[in-house]
Amino acid sequence: MISETDDVAKTLPARYYTDPAVFDNELRRFYSEMWVCIGRSNQIPAPGDYFLREIAGESLIVVRETKDTIRTFFNVCRHRGTRICPVTEGHFAGHIQCGYHGWKYALDGRLLGAPHMHEIFRREQYPLHDVDTDVWDGHIFINMAKTTQSLRTQLADLPQKFSHWRMGELALYRRTSYDVKANWKLILLNYNECLHCPVLHPALNAISDYRSGNNDEPNLSYIGGSMEFRDGARTMSTDGKLRRAYLPGLSEQECSKVYYYAVYPNLLLSLHPDYMMTHLLFPRAVDRTEVICEWHFDPAEMAKPGFEGDDAVRFWDETNRQDWCISELSQAGIRSKAYTPGPYSPSERLLWAFDQMILEREKPAS
Repeated sequence: MISETDDVAKTLPARYYTDPAVFDNELRRFYSEMWVCIGRSNQIPAPGDYFLREIAGESLIVVRETKDTIRTFFNVCRHRGTRICPVTEGHFAGHIQCGYHGWKYALDGRLLGAPHMHEIFRREQYPLHDVDTDVWDGHIFINMAKTTQSLRTQLADLPQKFSHWRMGELALYRRTSYDVKANWKLILLNYNECLHCPVLHPALNAISDYRSGNNDEPNLSYIGGSMEFRDGARTMSTDGKLRRAYLPGLSEQECSKVYYYAVYPNLLLSLHPDYMMTHLLFPRAVDRTEVICEWHFDPAEMAKPGFEGDDAVRFWDETNRQDWCISELSQAGIRSKAYTPGPYSPSERLLWAFDQMILEREKPAS
């Protein structure tokens, strides 16, 4: 029935995708004040292993201090503010050293040595600036705001919901980085609906019913739901054939679906019967987003002779590129003076809920 008052849910005004001031405000509210997923703990398996991550204009060092402890520091020397580490990943041989004047820090951030300072201050006064760090089932999260809210609080019921996948035990198979010329929210919105799948993704639509499955009630921490296979397909791959054992611990029902969840603000979590795929969104400009996509499998399966994972990688790489292209076209169209907010369909309820979350968390730009 057509609404006579046109009182329907609509998309956001263009400024939320095109205005640099709105973008800067979102970087602060979402990427500087929330727990943000920055990678996987298996990226740094041994003490001293590290990688860098840029978030909201800040360079961060993520390092494994001990077998059970991961720490994050601002990539800034306490001497004269020099960026300490220019290499994106590697291994620290027991300490972190600035390449300018040789200030040396322990893996827990303590200042160990400051040449030529002649002990004019106490070393404990000048540790590296640390960032709150926590891990959920192999996913590393950081929070630059020193918030009182724990990661567990932000995640709500997700740890219980997906415990059967034992994500922390899965091993990386492939990592691909994409430079998408679109606002980060457009990428997240595209991920959370499949009404476009028959038009944009014929290969995906051939093995998964885009009108199947169920969405969860929108949550302040995430949105998402499931989709079912069609025509005998058993996994999301180039042909839908299952070439690996199901992940251990999954129920029969969990093996019959794929679960797609956007964990605010930047983790897109795709849980399949036989593997996990993740996307991390790192906004670089109001109209540009770095997307890091990874495929993770059961290490016991990966150790088997003739293990095959490329069928899943090829399938999703093609699908990803289709999504990035349409997201870029959305960005281009929204820049037009002809754009006005359009109506959401009843099947796009998750998208409207995401928009409402954006509005509810909005604060005046400083």
